[in-house]
Amino acid sequence: MSQKFKVLWADDEIDLLKPHVLFLEGKGCVITTVNSGVDAIEEVENANFDVVFLDEMMPGMTGLETLQQIKQLKPQIPVVMITKSEEEQLMDEAIGGKIADYLIKPLNPSQIWLSVKRILQNRQLVESKTAQNYQQEFRQIGQALDEASTPQEWSDVYKKLTFWEMEIDRTENKNMLEVLEAQKTEANSAFGRFVKENYLDWVASPETDAPLLSPQVLKEWVFPILKKKRPVFFILIDNLRLDQWEEIEPLLGAYFHVEEKSTYYSILPTTTAFARNALFSGMMPSEMASRYPHLWEDEDSEEGKNKSEEEWLKINLEKNRIPVKYSYHKILQMQEGKAVLDQFHALLQNEFNVLVYNFVDMISHARTDMKMIRELAPDESAYRSLTRSWFEHSSLFELMKKIQQAGGEVILTTDHGTKRVNRPYKIIGDKHVTTNLRYKQGKNLNFEAGKVFEVRRPEDAKLPRLNVSSSYVFAVEDYFFAYPNNYNYYVNHFKDTFQHGGISLEEMIVPIVHLRSKT
Repeated sequence: MSQKFKVLWADDEIDLLKPHVLFLEGKGCVITTVNSGVDAIEEVENANFDVVFLDEMMPGMTGLETLQQIKQLKPQIPVVMITKSEEEQLMDEAIGGKIADYLIKPLNPSQIWLSVKRILQNRQLVESKTAQNYQQEFRQIGQALDEASTPQEWSDVYKKLTFWEMEIDRTENKNMLEVLEAQKTEANSAFGRFVKENYLDWVASPETDAPLLSPQVLKEWVFPILKKKRPVFFILIDNLRLDQWEEIEPLLGAYFHVEEKSTYYSILPTTTAFARNALFSGMMPSEMASRYPHLWEDEDSEEGKNKSEEEWLKINLEKNRIPVKYSYHKILQMQEGKAVLDQFHALLQNEFNVLVYNFVDMISHARTDMKMIRELAPDESAYRSLTRSWFEHSSLFELMKKIQQAGGEVILTTDHGTKRVNRPYKIIGDKHVTTNLRYKQGKNLNFEAGKVFEVRRPEDAKLPRLNVSSSYVFAVEDYFFAYPNNYNYYVNHFKDTFQHGGISLEEMIVPIVHLRSKT
């Protein structure tokens, strides 16, 4: 042990524990011993310790009473409770007092040493092991990346990269993060080529080697579990990436079993107007626009790009002959979330409830427009943390708890993810070209071929055609489109912001989970 750890040990029979004290000193610990809770509190007041060992059965002030006072003086100091008793109530009180560990006499030196290491060296040990394990798997991920040739194999690569990104992020020094980011960049470059080669075939023949796409989500994941005795809640969190779901999943672990967890592919463009409407309608955008022109709105429509979600849902249910009693709610503000909570008992009378939460989307837009939010979420790690903080204190989390108590089932997903963009890509178009930074739709688009996916015939991608010569262009990797006549503004304002609409692992491969109440 390179660092000298200071240990305070309080026990009215401390003299009998001399061999254990000598053992710890031999491991490099500096031990201070006292015989009572009062003396322990005095030592904590006057000195700093890395850990406190506390006997529960001391005369006078008990271990639990001493624990309470120590936590009031120095809440962060780890305390290990030592006792002869295995009484459950005693354990519960000690754990409720936020102890770091619980040891039962008779003790042996190795048991005590293990507790010290677990408490004081846990972070260093985890960091070292995480770096070692990622180094071992680095080559395997690289090989899988090179050999990935199916949508499922690419989903598996992305899941592994996300897992290691979050594991490394939990370490203090994040030594391997730069290596991981380089591997993720390489993966996104290869994934862009994969999508360009296969996307048109997927939408032309979704029943063959295509992944599950947006229009098939409700039919495959939701409709089969309707008509059961328990209500089904379909919850869509806009812009929720795979890593953000992994960040909030542990919060739900106390309330739900994860019945199934998977991913599906968002259609192009990976935006609300196209991907989310396709999800609710069960149709590709070209079919929506041609069959229901009164409901279809383009990306930049003044009427609102997703004002008809409830109508699309109704069409989809009728098309699949599912006569269920259902509700639809869109939550954009805190008051709307509270209103849903207030009418929860009414929702339980429905067989199917659909709820759309737009908060994560608002975070990404606010981060683009507001310097303060950009400083709060300067990188991927902070962006995840901000999402977790929102969810932990949100009306959605409260709703999930109510669903759990009522024994309901939840399908939770998103419509698309989002990509942190850094490299501008020059493009020229007329005033009617869409404003989205990750894809452009219009006529006479002028750009340098290469790091883009061009769809000259929109019908090939089952996209609506605005006019005879219109086409679509999608950005890949971390590029974003910028106009030459306003180039510096675009670069300065939008570089290092989270955008969606294009092709990347983060935008296209999105989480979907089936949660069953633990009640």
